[in-house]
Amino acid sequence: MLQTPPGESRPLSAIFALRRDPLGWLERIAAQYGDLAQLRVGPYRLVLVNHPDLIHEVLVTKDASFVKGRALDQARDVFGQGLLTSEGDFHKQQRKLIQPAFHRRRIEAYADSMASDAAAAAQRWRDGETFDAAREMMRLTLRIVVRSLFSVDVEDDSAREAGRALDALVAAFTLAPLPGAHLLQRLPIPSYRRARQARETLDALVYGMIAERRRGSHAEGGDDLLSLLLAARDEEGGGGMDDRQVRDEALTLFLAGHETTANALAWSWYLLAGHPEAEARLHAEIDTVLGDRLPRAADLPSLPYTRKVLAESMRLYPPAWAVSRRAIEPVSIGGYPFPAGTGVLAAQWLMHRDPRFFEDPLSFRPERWTEELEASLPKLAYFPFGGGPRTCIGMGFAWMEGILLLATLGRRWSMRLVPGHPVEPSARITLRPKHGVRVTLSRR
Repeated sequence: MLQTPPGESRPLSAIFALRRDPLGWLERIAAQYGDLAQLRVGPYRLVLVNHPDLIHEVLVTKDASFVKGRALDQARDVFGQGLLTSEGDFHKQQRKLIQPAFHRRRIEAYADSMASDAAAAAQRWRDGETFDAAREMMRLTLRIVVRSLFSVDVEDDSAREAGRALDALVAAFTLAPLPGAHLLQRLPIPSYRRARQARETLDALVYGMIAERRRGSHAEGGDDLLSLLLAARDEEGGGGMDDRQVRDEALTLFLAGHETTANALAWSWYLLAGHPEAEARLHAEIDTVLGDRLPRAADLPSLPYTRKVLAESMRLYPPAWAVSRRAIEPVSIGGYPFPAGTGVLAAQWLMHRDPRFFEDPLSFRPERWTEELEASLPKLAYFPFGGGPRTCIGMGFAWMEGILLLATLGRRWSMRLVPGHPVEPSARITLRPKHGVRVTLSRR
């Protein structure tokens, strides 16, 4: 067994590089050291794995040897023991409890309301208007997630308050990828102070809704996700979830259902606005399949190019740009031994742009997503929703929402980028457009 993997030991410079330009730092390390690199980041040992086989080894084959990475220590203070942050047997139990809420037939029940919410948003837009498509997608996915999760309309004051609070939490996660970032929460940093206030706001709202449901009749048998969480029961007689656990899972679903899908859509509009030929092909498919009606869940198989646009957008700009793990026991990766406590990073940002697996990888080419390509890709060469036992439980919900919203909005509108406006990725807890996506609307 090899003993010394390639890499470097510049702990302070690594911290500054991660803070200043995490995506550029990842690209430099991968270019310099290849498929596996051992690094010192502050006081921690970090291993970057940059090949599908190595990522599969970490996320699938040896999953039991790892827990989520230190980057989520800060998130646990907000989301408690939700699916994003819980570990081990407890995570497996929770996933089993929640899984029925994401069965295909269950999530398809949300399709009509998703399309109608998108149509209502498109109705408000004006020909020739210039706006930030990223912010508009945040508003739209907020409307959808609060309706799906809580059966609350986004125009409700509490829904708007929840959206602002969630934005404050995400802003505070800017430092989350850094080793020891959770310790910074103790300092009087304004973003962390706002995050603490935001957490109190969300707690009050969610616990209030839980109490209302427990008093009311639709704690059992309701259609929204909160009702399903309250009604979930362990098939082996373990009972349901207490209020704290329902709160943790609800906030986790709130973040995942709002933030990541909004970013995937924002990057999709950015790419379509800069590639008129792809936009024209999208419009042609939508017109042929839908005519003058809204899309339904049953239309998804008939919208293959729309799905390819979303897939290609998440390839180039994956909302979850990296996955981290921490070894809880000595483990070998790629033939190298590593002690317990070693951090491991697998970056969708790198893998999705790797020329070994994607021809002309920096080009936006939705048509690349053929059955032949998908069959030939190694497992985890493309993993926008993670991989292994911790693959995102809401993956089907996100695919459906993304396709339906692209189709609904694309029925009526075309977008063009505002000349000179900078669009660049900002790697926070998700991959947001740093300065938004300014576009000009044209009615079709």
